[in-house]
Amino acid sequence: MPKYVLFDTETTGNQEEDRVIQFGAMIVDQTGAVEAYDEFCSSDVEIKIEAMEVHNITPNMIEGKPQATQTTFYQKLLELNNEENYLIAHNISFDMGMVKKEGFENSYQLIDTLRCAKHLYPDMPYHRLQYLRYALELYKTEEQEAAKHNITIKAHDAIGDVLVMKLFLSKLVMKCREIYPDYNPMEKLVDLTRTPVFIKTFKFGKYRGKDIQEVASQDAGYLNWMKSNMDLDEDLKYTLDKVLSN
Repeated sequence: MPKYVLFDTETTGNQEEDRVIQFGAMIVDQTGAVEAYDEFCSSDVEIKIEAMEVHNITPNMIEGKPQATQTTFYQKLLELNNEENYLIAHNISFDMGMVKKEGFENSYQLIDTLRCAKHLYPDMPYHRLQYLRYALELYKTEEQEAAKHNITIKAHDAIGDVLVMKLFLSKLVMKCREIYPDYNPMEKLVDLTRTPVFIKTFKFGKYRGKDIQEVASQDAGYLNWMKSNMDLDEDLKYTLDKVLSN
């Protein structure tokens, strides 16, 4: 019987040298039973001020805590690491990058709720987890869900974000059943995770709100500059490659 491992990390920063300092996770089985994990971990890497500003984790909070690989959740992550089970995160490439630094090699089926949101809710202006929390009114049921598992919800806190992600995953499953009725919804979410998203409009920069294909026809040089000089996510890289090749 497959298990669904929803997880989030908080880290010392977002650079190559940075490491995990908090795991939040909920492991769900097909009966609906939930195991919740909320663990701080120590790191030899200093927490960057910019990271503290986001997650509010300070050095004293992780002092004396186990290393990431010694946490209960990390051991559970290893125990369930096979292709029957699902590993789920919002912007999963970031969190996977972090656990890979701890020696983790993945065998799970992966679901990225961020990419799936882009596929299944293409008309939403943003797909950040906190935006979806309010846009889809997840906040109306989150307190009841949190009480079941003795969880405190805070934005940009690993376990709080995981609980919101669990509620959002239910929305994604329903949306999959609506749009793809002939498919197993979890298998379809895995497939959507593997499929790059074609982005219609810019969400930032001097062409914010503009159609990307139109910009490509008018200012291809700028798009080529973006590709060479900016740290773009996989979906935007895919989109720019596609419009420039046309």
